[in-house]
Amino acid sequence: MIRALPPYTLSVAPMMDWTDRHCRVFHRTLTKRTLLYTEMVTTGAILHGDRERHLGFSDAEHPLALQLGGSDAAALAECTRMATDYGYDEVNLNCGCPSDRVSSGHFGACLMGTPDVVARAVEAMKAATSLPVTVKHRIGIDDLDSYEHLTHFIRTVEAAGCETFIVHARKAWLSGLSPKENREIPPLRYDVVERLKADFPHLTIVLNGGIQTVEQAQEALTWADGVMIGRAAYQEPFVLSAADRDIFGEDVPPVSRLEAIEAFLPYVAEQLAAGQPLNRMMKHTLGLFAGQPGARHFKRTLSEQGHKPGAGLEVVHEALEPFRGVKAPVLAEG
Repeated sequence: MIRALPPYTLSVAPMMDWTDRHCRVFHRTLTKRTLLYTEMVTTGAILHGDRERHLGFSDAEHPLALQLGGSDAAALAECTRMATDYGYDEVNLNCGCPSDRVSSGHFGACLMGTPDVVARAVEAMKAATSLPVTVKHRIGIDDLDSYEHLTHFIRTVEAAGCETFIVHARKAWLSGLSPKENREIPPLRYDVVERLKADFPHLTIVLNGGIQTVEQAQEALTWADGVMIGRAAYQEPFVLSAADRDIFGEDVPPVSRLEAIEAFLPYVAEQLAAGQPLNRMMKHTLGLFAGQPGARHFKRTLSEQGHKPGAGLEVVHEALEPFRGVKAPVLAEG
């Protein structure tokens, strides 16, 4: 029997240049229940750019959350209304990205220094939708890294109507460290997030940062309401294959690596027919066979041939030869 666990019990983090719609469709071949997130999309990009490119998605991607970057309450509310119309399942406000470009636009992690601004944004977003409005943030920034500051941030944003906080268990240095270094150098402080859950038992607290396996997620779920996996889910996506069974309690065997790729191919063929280049989709699969015999051939074939003009499914089948044992026929595209 399926346990009635909410999607946020396990999620894949929003990651710039990684968790695009192609990546999300591929992840869906591995897990049906895990909550997926878009890349962070700025309000300016949505309001003044190609709306369909930034907001469009496939029905297969549900449950799916849109992560917004911005600080202007009116703009965030308008984008939240659009997300509702598009059919997203959640809207998330980014208060955790530490990049210089994001900070200069006064959004991302620097918003932890202005909790009143975040509260006004959340209040406006809540008024614009019936969807859950959530906030993803760090445990602190620069010298604003005391537990007292963190709890003040939580209380202020909670008062505006936010009930779910996704907490990256590292502080962020907004000057002196690159975004990559901010994902690795500040130490993980799971103890701080666990204390938050103890002090705010009525709130939904989701742990993010450093989770590598489903087993680690299960351990964290003994005290956290949810766990978000980031780079591990992208770099070795097969980690997601057991999630529906081991996290959500479904009576289903994990999909195999080959089954996942083959389930992805109809989407790839559809996108090729629409003019998308092969490498844009298949780059998200490069880590699928990590550690397996044949992984080097798979990755090299897709990397060397997938970017060429006209590259199609025949390249994928060539990459998969070591795993099928025989040379596969080329499927028709379109």
